[in-house]
Amino acid sequence: MQTASFNGIIKTIFYIMVFYYVIKFLARLFLPIVVKKVVEKAGQNFQQHYQSGSSNHQNTSNTDEIIHDTSKSAKPRETKKVGEYVDYEEID
Repeated sequence: MQTASFNGIIKTIFYIMVFYYVIKFLARLFLPIVVKKVVEKAGQNFQQHYQSGSSNHQNTSNTDEIIHDTSKSAKPRETKKVGEYVDYEEID
């Protein structure tokens, strides 16, 4: 069975620290670029979906007929009644 030497432990800790700081440095350099590309790609996808959706909407709206009934719109809307109102009185 082998035992760990003090020099081996120091080297391992040194390599871990160097690896950590190299990864941290590279992330600061390249992560903003990667995030920018992802956001641009998502914006392009959103724009494509929006344009395709609006063009489909325009085609269907030309063939649909909209009927507006003015007799019902003159009446005020009733509020929804959620429950029954109960008036409580205090008894002495």
